[in-house]
Amino acid sequence: MSTIQQFVKEKYGEAALRVVKGQGNGCCGASSVDGCDPITSGLYDANEAGELPEKAVAASLGCGNPTALAELKAGETVLDLGSGGGIDVLLSAKRVGPTGKAYGLDMTDEMLALAEENKQKSGLSNVEFLKGEIENIPLPGNSVDVIISNCVINLSGDKDRVLHEAFRVLKPGGRFAVSDVVVRGEVPAAVRKSMELWAGCVAGALADHEYIGKLVKAGFENIEIEVTRVYSAQDARAFLAGTELDVDALAKEVDGKFVSAFVRAVKPAAKCCAPSCCAGSAS
Repeated sequence: MSTIQQFVKEKYGEAALRVVKGQGNGCCGASSVDGCDPITSGLYDANEAGELPEKAVAASLGCGNPTALAELKAGETVLDLGSGGGIDVLLSAKRVGPTGKAYGLDMTDEMLALAEENKQKSGLSNVEFLKGEIENIPLPGNSVDVIISNCVINLSGDKDRVLHEAFRVLKPGGRFAVSDVVVRGEVPAAVRKSMELWAGCVAGALADHEYIGKLVKAGFENIEIEVTRVYSAQDARAFLAGTELDVDALAKEVDGKFVSAFVRAVKPAAKCCAPSCCAGSAS
């Protein structure tokens, strides 16, 4: 396990334990030890939150609501990369219905234990949580219709590997539909080097053009990045609080450069390579 993975694992394990102990939510961000930050606030409406166990909502560490944007269909198989306390897995399971399946993948024991507790409280039977790293997905190739993720891919130190694995497990024509933090413009080196901010969904974020390039390299097509929230200097002060950085100076430099975005892409559909595979399309 890399240094970055170990650091992220420890921080998110601590976040899960805070939820279990009733000490608030974990929240994505350096300031999360004291409370929630702007990245994670207001992502789920009251109806969605009311459908789920309280601890699933409290353990939400994301930057968006991928289940609301992924257009999930009944009967589909969904995989959530970095599923945490399970909120997006449970919401996905409801959307794909009893004929579908929702997997959650996480590397943190504390989060997986919390997710299993939330699964039991939800009463959903089409949910399965897996232990593993998003760089090495423990599912066979061409087995998933939709991949979602909520502010997790930016935490990986090997994003090319993550996207390669996502492409591998998706079925031909499968959809990549994740929420993530994306950078627009140059970001101070001090932010990029901060391990605390890496665990807070900021320092490891890709520039929009870098994200697109890596998706193309992995084999995806029909790539779109839709900005869902832009973070101001005031927001920056909130998620920089608690670090050893010069908060006032850096907040001005990152004003408007970090955004939450919905990233869409598609694995190309299988090409007809033999008479038998096209037999059903003859008229």
